[in-house]
Amino acid sequence: MPAESTDTEVVILDDGVPTAARVYDVMLDGKDHYEIDRQVAHASLAVMPELKEIAAHNRAMLHRVVTHLAADQGITQFLDLGSGLPTARNTHEVAQQVNPDAKVVYVDIDPIVLAHGRALLQDNDNTRVVTADLREPREVLTHPEVRSMIDFSKPVCVMLVGILHHLLDEEDPAGIVRTLRDAAAPGSYFFITNFTRLSDSPESAELEQVLLSQLGTGRVRTPAELAAYFDGLELLPPGIVPLPLWRPETIVTDATTVGVRFMTGGVARKN
Repeated sequence: MPAESTDTEVVILDDGVPTAARVYDVMLDGKDHYEIDRQVAHASLAVMPELKEIAAHNRAMLHRVVTHLAADQGITQFLDLGSGLPTARNTHEVAQQVNPDAKVVYVDIDPIVLAHGRALLQDNDNTRVVTADLREPREVLTHPEVRSMIDFSKPVCVMLVGILHHLLDEEDPAGIVRTLRDAAAPGSYFFITNFTRLSDSPESAELEQVLLSQLGTGRVRTPAELAAYFDGLELLPPGIVPLPLWRPETIVTDATTVGVRFMTGGVARKN
């Protein structure tokens, strides 16, 4: 199916291969995906119907974190890795509402993200969309379009929101985070969310199998594995928590439902 933006028609051929970006778009009730992506999303929802709720919580935490860093910490640079397809209230919209001069670079391996992003952002001089592979972090860091927007001698927010669980252990996600951390200036922030095995519930193993069988990637990690991503960084309160519990704007009355306990996240500062 052709994928369209509001201003420019963008045609991407369906190669029959699902991508995490488009499956996430299904979960967020977007329209820029294919039948194969819907099949993966529905297979995942059959195992854990709360995945749509988790996707919404993930997006809501992104809004809170970006607002806090832009408004309260003075961060003016955001590197959104594995950003997925543009949807409601993107990183650049949140950051630039606080500071119109905030610079945002979206990076994703899916070329449809590049096509849609460029169509939507053609009049936004402070935002770029780059096609690159997070598994090659040095190539991301040295990409000309990344370098044209992000000054790594100054603080930056590195965003790894719902992406590291798509990397297998042998792809060394912790090493990728270390490479990014070492490249970031003191005062930079790292924002990470990840599917997390908080109990022995069989849903975690079942979800992991669906991700592996349908997408070829997927690891529901332990709290200790997630904490290791923040090694060498200072976690901001309240630490690594279920998504709705990170500085909620309203009182959270039930933090024990499946919809919130299978994904956690946190924000940390490089001192």
